[in-house]
Amino acid sequence: MQERLQKVISQWGLASRRQAEQLILEGRVRVNGAIASLGLKADPAIDAIEVDGQPLAVQEKPKLTYLLLNKPAGVVSTCDDPQGRRTVLDLLPQIWQVPGLHPVGRLDFNSTGALILTNDGHFTNQLTHPRHSIAKTYRVRVQGSPAPETLRAWRQGVNLEGRLTRPAEVRVVRAESSDSTLLEIVLREGRNRQIRKVADQLGHPVLSLHRTAIGAIQLCHLSLERVRPLSSQEVITLIASSASPKVQKTGQQKPSADVVRCH
Repeated sequence: MQERLQKVISQWGLASRRQAEQLILEGRVRVNGAIASLGLKADPAIDAIEVDGQPLAVQEKPKLTYLLLNKPAGVVSTCDDPQGRRTVLDLLPQIWQVPGLHPVGRLDFNSTGALILTNDGHFTNQLTHPRHSIAKTYRVRVQGSPAPETLRAWRQGVNLEGRLTRPAEVRVVRAESSDSTLLEIVLREGRNRQIRKVADQLGHPVLSLHRTAIGAIQLCHLSLERVRPLSSQEVITLIASSASPKVQKTGQQKPSADVVRCH
């Protein structure tokens, strides 16, 4: 069956759809010997598709894999690193070293917690495209004791680099001392280093940042550096969450699929 070329490439786990589009625009994809153009459709069972000169063989289509990793600090959320630092792929046991595996989004080098990895480019696009708004939950230790008006400003949205952040859920978990406060923060957007930048701007720099959940998928008792496969129900839940309306007029997110709870 013919499908858009970028979708075919993402199904083989070679890139996300947006990355595949860029490969096509750069002239790195050929179909039946000719350089492909964006919008072209192809059937991998019939057409000879090449990416960077390597053929896309029907029988080599990888099994779709979905993993949850508890990322430690000091590891980069990329497939490789020019500086030679450890990547999230280096943490995976051999059994999970499958072709095309890549992180869905990122966590900062010094941040820890929940990170999904997959070789399903379409799934990655579902979870990371700006039109979707999957909630991500963090435990954030900040310097000092944020005043009520500071927390209110954070919840309503802060002008960050010329653009207002979306409303966030911010609550005090506990005041640990006069020097630090533990917050729980729920975001529905993924701007680069957003929590750290907003915290700096509000005068309460981040001391530690740990992501505890992506949508309804919680880390639960998964130890640092450990990984586990997502269940089919968890994958369905994430896809359902990404397809849900962003925000209702009340400012509250519409309920999506059932929460996957810790056991």
